[in-house]
Amino acid sequence: MKQTKILAAVVVAISFLSSSCGSSDYLQSVQLTSNGASAGGFFNLAGIDGTLQLEANAVYHSGKTVPVTNEVTYTVTLVGTQADGSPLLAYGPNSVPIDTTGLMTAIASMCTWVDVGNPVPTPPKYNWEYTGYYQVVANYRGMASQPVAIGVGSQAGNAPDGTCGPQASTN
Repeated sequence: MKQTKILAAVVVAISFLSSSCGSSDYLQSVQLTSNGASAGGFFNLAGIDGTLQLEANAVYHSGKTVPVTNEVTYTVTLVGTQADGSPLLAYGPNSVPIDTTGLMTAIASMCTWVDVGNPVPTPPKYNWEYTGYYQVVANYRGMASQPVAIGVGSQAGNAPDGTCGPQASTN
């Protein structure tokens, strides 16, 4: 009987230590963001050799955030078409590669945006919509980030000035 009480006390103590005070921090989510030309949160690879810097952060249960951009792998899914209706180019080194530092570059010439409205003059502001985009997800330690949609505007588009997608912060 005495051994049972001692065993029960040990089990309770181990449970307490592993469930609260002694708990280790654990990965809760992975967040993917991008810096570059955008319009309302939609990202664009503007111009041939245009770049976007992707940034991945591991978010832990404690609230701690750790940059992990150089440690993630990327999954890229093609969604939609180019503005002229032709298929998006397959993701890879000859289209829109992502290097180990998270830098995404527009190598190929394509346009995945249309201007759906009349520009407001001085300075012109266009109403851009995707016709297609590259959906990027960062993967870190078995966990996937939320998807980030990235259009490509590396050739002429249908805007009055010939641009394709947001080119600068004023678009």
